[in-house]
Amino acid sequence: MSYLYLRILACILLLSLPVNAEQIKIFEFTNDELDTLEVRKVRNAKAKTIYTIGKNDIGNYLKSVADNSASGLGKEIKIDLNITPFINITWKVEKDLSGINEQSKKGHDYAARVFVIKKTGATPLSNRAINYVFSSNLDIDHNNPSPYTKKSIDYVLSTTKINLNEWVTVKANVKEHFKKLHGLDVNELNGVALMSDTDNSKRKSVAYFQNIFFSKE
Repeated sequence: MSYLYLRILACILLLSLPVNAEQIKIFEFTNDELDTLEVRKVRNAKAKTIYTIGKNDIGNYLKSVADNSASGLGKEIKIDLNITPFINITWKVEKDLSGINEQSKKGHDYAARVFVIKKTGATPLSNRAINYVFSSNLDIDHNNPSPYTKKSIDYVLSTTKINLNEWVTVKANVKEHFKKLHGLDVNELNGVALMSDTDNSKRKSVAYFQNIFFSKE
């Protein structure tokens, strides 16, 4: 799984947005946008997660169906964390992965995750990431290094123990989390990606992503 975390920026779309904006929307979740994004399958996964576009009263969303599969999509984008340090995510998990050990290699799957990436070296394998997850088993604010690499930290922002099949909007201070979890004073991010994966547990999940953006507060 670490291969996807640390290599995804090497093959995703470069997006130019004003880094001094007080609110930066990452995804539009349109079919045209989805066509431009490469769905990157995790190495050794048997299949890709299926991503489709839908719409509700709030607007467009991305639906993910992971059936013994793992793939992610994202954008390489510079985010000035001194101006917009907060990531905002609206998401829902319809079918979760209750009962697995998400902290182990055999159970390291999440129905929904959004990870933020900072380039810290010459190669993708040197990147640092925070993986914000919608957990099926852990409590909110629980965090631990990925069982595949200490350079990626899993951080629970939502859990189906409280909100199964319900839309939830969450917010996190990415700048503070990089300092707390990685010991890094990060001024700028280099990429944002999302993923739904069930390749380790061999299970099926269904989730939705909507309104992912960075804000001043």
